[in-house]
Amino acid sequence: MSPRWVMRYTIVQNLDRPDMPPLVARYCASFVCQLRGLMFSPPLAPDRALMLVQARDSRVEAAIHMLFMRMDLAVAWVNAENRVVDVRLARRWRPVYVPQAAAKYVLEMNVARLSDFRVGDRLRFDEAWVD
Repeated sequence: MSPRWVMRYTIVQNLDRPDMPPLVARYCASFVCQLRGLMFSPPLAPDRALMLVQARDSRVEAAIHMLFMRMDLAVAWVNAENRVVDVRLARRWRPVYVPQAAAKYVLEMNVARLSDFRVGDRLRFDEAWVD
């Protein structure tokens, strides 16, 4: 019998920078999951991320807050065409970060991964099963 609720993961690869190792991102599409995000969480490993998924490209819906965060994050905003539209270092306890262009996906990563993504990069998302 399979569990009723299973965490979903996505492998994120930068097609324009194939030398960069892929990320394993927890897929987060629900309001509650996105509201909580990484608040009160321990630091992310360099190969892990949280992917916040919106219904459509939007600047407002893709905005994030860093309140109650224990760590800074590297953040890449990605549009529905899987192109990076903004990349920033998000500092803990800052009230809001809004992407410069509309985005559907928000990748929150360890700060060590900040230079792995540039505006215009094409990404690929593949569903993954993680233990």
